[in-house]
Amino acid sequence: MGTATSTKQKTAAGPGMNSKAAAEISAELRPLLADVFALYLKTKNFHWHMRGSHFRDYHLLLDEQADQIFAITDAIAERARKIGGATLHSISDVSKYQRLTDNNQEDVSPSAMLEELCRDNQQLTEFLRSAHEICAGHNDFATTSLIEVWIDEAERRTWFLSETIRPD
Repeated sequence: MGTATSTKQKTAAGPGMNSKAAAEISAELRPLLADVFALYLKTKNFHWHMRGSHFRDYHLLLDEQADQIFAITDAIAERARKIGGATLHSISDVSKYQRLTDNNQEDVSPSAMLEELCRDNQQLTEFLRSAHEICAGHNDFATTSLIEVWIDEAERRTWFLSETIRPD
């Protein structure tokens, strides 16, 4: 019995995804994962350092959002690995690949925290849309389906933050 040859290389993602597609998708998921970790840590940073008359509400909002952000990290990394790609290995990898900026200031006002997180979630949504486009171009339905949920979640976080900082 002979072996069939195929023009498409099989990857861990199964038949139909060639090595070029897997490499391009993995290359998009790595910085996306770094951005998600950076946003998670910034959200926790602001959660920990929140103060003021709306402390409890903002503190709880940011804790809820941080949990949601952290929840997608494993799915991003595992998706990259499923298709045969590599993912992040360390905190230095996060800083190497992240596109969102850190905030190491000692004193940030509550309104500035919320405004910054709103902008970062908007930027993350743009990164997710870009990743979706690349995955869709390779007919990677599994990754595009995941990303669609993450876009919705990021838009919801942005909405909550923008309504919170909106003047009365």
